[in-house]
Amino acid sequence: MGPLNPTLVHTQAPPVMEARRWLAEATLPPDMPLLNVSQAAPTAAPPLPLREAMAEAVMAEGQAHLYGPVLGLPELRDTLAARIAAIYGAEVGSDQVAITSGCNQAFAAVAATLAGAGDNVILPLPWYFNHEMWLSIQGVEARALPTGDDLTPDPDAAAALIDDRTRAIVLVTPNNPTGTEYPDALMAAFRDLARSRGIALIVDETYRDFHGTDGAPHGLFADPDWDDTLIHLYSFSKAYRLTGHRVGALATSPTRLEQVEKFLDTVQICAPQLGQHAALWGMTHLASWLAEQRLEILARRDALRAAFQRLPGWELLGSGAYFGYARHPFETASDALAQRMVREIGVLALPGTMFGPNGHAPAAREMRFAFANIDARGIAELADRLGRLRA
Repeated sequence: MGPLNPTLVHTQAPPVMEARRWLAEATLPPDMPLLNVSQAAPTAAPPLPLREAMAEAVMAEGQAHLYGPVLGLPELRDTLAARIAAIYGAEVGSDQVAITSGCNQAFAAVAATLAGAGDNVILPLPWYFNHEMWLSIQGVEARALPTGDDLTPDPDAAAALIDDRTRAIVLVTPNNPTGTEYPDALMAAFRDLARSRGIALIVDETYRDFHGTDGAPHGLFADPDWDDTLIHLYSFSKAYRLTGHRVGALATSPTRLEQVEKFLDTVQICAPQLGQHAALWGMTHLASWLAEQRLEILARRDALRAAFQRLPGWELLGSGAYFGYARHPFETASDALAQRMVREIGVLALPGTMFGPNGHAPAAREMRFAFANIDARGIAELADRLGRLRA
């Protein structure tokens, strides 16, 4: 075998795949069918009208089978720009929007325009592991920004981490893994910090469609010069159940998009055409359906909060979007506890140790529960099973 890239070798293994190995190696309790709360992705198919529209596109849209524009279908870029402008009460042009192969690629693309080996990017803890993994692969330091029990990052603490190799601060809201929604004033404070220090503020709003606040979740786009600092990431996968079709997006300055285009053309040329057609149809036809899905997710969030209030020893630190993030009451570290949970109570969840650097002490007591695929009854069953765990 030839040489291996050391930065890739030293990057952690994909956490969801690791959890699936635990499942493959475990024997579930005979009276407890699997409760899989490990992955924040809907497993249900897209709604039938959307699938019918996709089938029609397969048959009738010849362009859906060919390379498309690197930055995305013009109609989808136009529609998304208008949607962002409408949500945030802002001016956003289609020349400030690009379509990517999922939101992970959107992050990778903008990170590639910002940082190279030896640079650093600030990630609040607990972080979304794929963000850290991409930076690691590129030789970019993921500079950890600790958070307190409220799981919100402190701009002053972030300012103390910035040096002459810092290229960006990343905020995910609603947060993955914690579900925490960052308030408008906090977002503005981070924007002001980033602008004053000449770095970028990357805001990943993959779960925006399930935000607990009606209307605009923040005012960053209302700034007429938003694109000199803000880089916005979004995903159609969660909104329209298109995870396998890989459709994400980003909004930034036209100048940065010129560099993004180089990255996308080199990696994949264009986002999957069928997925882009599906996202466009969803945006123009499924507003009422998506609003109903949001209310269902918010109801599940409330059910999770109520269930944890009745669960002795456990402390729910954050909840929102698809997530609950909790502190467990056991001496066992969360990575070992997560494997025990599969064997003893048939629950597959991800430990906090997957969402931070090695040795980060709080993570050993923390666990993420993703409730995208369990309803209120399933959440009650989850709490019941957690209550059966013993030290």
